[in-house]
Amino acid sequence: MNIYEKFPTLENDNFLLRAVEEEDCADLLEVYSDKNALPFFNSDNCNGDNFYYSTKERMTEAVLFWKEAYKNGWFVRWAIADKTTSKVIGTIELCTLAAEGAFNNMGILRIDVKSDYEKEKKLFDIFSLITTHSFELIGCSEIITKAPIYAIERINAVKKDGFIKSDDLLIGNDGYAYNGYWIKKQK
Repeated sequence: MNIYEKFPTLENDNFLLRAVEEEDCADLLEVYSDKNALPFFNSDNCNGDNFYYSTKERMTEAVLFWKEAYKNGWFVRWAIADKTTSKVIGTIELCTLAAEGAFNNMGILRIDVKSDYEKEKKLFDIFSLITTHSFELIGCSEIITKAPIYAIERINAVKKDGFIKSDDLLIGNDGYAYNGYWIKKQK
């Protein structure tokens, strides 16, 4: 399956992962204007964007960019809908990384959620849903995700999902070295 030809929808008992749509902007504004969630967003190597969006206009611009990025085959961005509330509580980005160093050609997984979802059980439920399919979806045998040392709940969730802490640094397009990455290998 080519992920850029047919957008995959995934779900488990608690969450639905589907394409991000403009109609999600109000819910996503609650996520991306949440200052308590901001420290957990992975903006490494994103050309200075820290993913803090405090206006509907800026959120709409981001969603339109994510949709364009999908059309161009740069990355896939899912909306994470909580099935109990039907609200979008975050997004997932997945793509193959083209970078200098140890992580070249690995999948990179970014999960952004509202701060009240930054809990081990909820994060594990989301991580395990996407990682089950990630290797096949983007054709890689290893996936990295960021969980900085202060992200205790996230670290516990990724460890439970089979990620192992990496000592390697992600070398950005600008030569900057980023830390805090965890690797999961395909079984």
